[in-house]
Amino acid sequence: MIAKPPPREGSMGFLLLPPYRVQGTSIAGETTCVQIPELDVCFDMGQCPRMALASKYVAVSHGHMDHIGGLAYYCSQRHFQGMGEGTIVCDARIAPSIERMMSGYVELERQNTPYKLVALRPDEEAQIKNNIMLRGFEVEHTVPAFGYAVVEKRSKLKEEYAGLPQEKLRELRDRNVEITRQLQVPLIAYLGDTAPGPQLIRDEVRKAQIVICECTFTEPEHKERARVGMHMYAEAIAEWLRVLECQTLVLTHLSRRTNLGYARKRLTELAGPAAMRKVQFLMDHRTNRDRYDRQVAEAGEKVGPIREDTDD
Repeated sequence: MIAKPPPREGSMGFLLLPPYRVQGTSIAGETTCVQIPELDVCFDMGQCPRMALASKYVAVSHGHMDHIGGLAYYCSQRHFQGMGEGTIVCDARIAPSIERMMSGYVELERQNTPYKLVALRPDEEAQIKNNIMLRGFEVEHTVPAFGYAVVEKRSKLKEEYAGLPQEKLRELRDRNVEITRQLQVPLIAYLGDTAPGPQLIRDEVRKAQIVICECTFTEPEHKERARVGMHMYAEAIAEWLRVLECQTLVLTHLSRRTNLGYARKRLTELAGPAAMRKVQFLMDHRTNRDRYDRQVAEAGEKVGPIREDTDD
């Protein structure tokens, strides 16, 4: 009898949410790595897909293996391919453990892989681009865990100075008069693994353009399992949708046993069709491929469709 070939690895999830792409993979208990290429950041690194190497920053939500298993490989490959050191952003509570993990690889490999570690306390920020900050905040999980908000800081002329000629504005600046105010515009919110809690209604989460959050359990009989594991579940997502102001809520971290058609149907029953129009599942390959093909057609551009990986 001829042995069967190994199963194909699944393709990356992909959503075009202008001006951003949300891409990567997220399967409960196996791996999570979600990349926003335009912001040079990945959230978590359960494994390191090739595309993730292009991002200089990895924001780690917590220390479970399906969220950090590819971290050392990411740093090593960036160095090996001459892409510069990777920067790991994490909750200060787990920073010493990450350092010890990375030190273990130095001992094993007999070489020192360069990387930068940025440890954040709640509400501290790390700059990832000009005027764009990555802000960490605590979420509720079975281990110390962080969520992140990507916030753009913009300066806007104060209303009382609107309409003044440039010469007058220069004169005020020369006299050290503060003529602008700072706006904070939440772009992306990433919750990692979390139970429902006050972190879901923080301003920079509730008002973010794109919110990325797990929904590990959708079946009604698994609600108690979600509570024990401190995960999100369908009823909590439906309630949350009533206050979310985002353009898109991207759901991740569903398990392999979850039927996506059932998950979408159940959430629609709980939240209603109107609220569900803003919900996308990162790993719903067929729906996302069809959606992208429509976006390409509407734009009138010739771009190849998203296809499953092949061996050719």
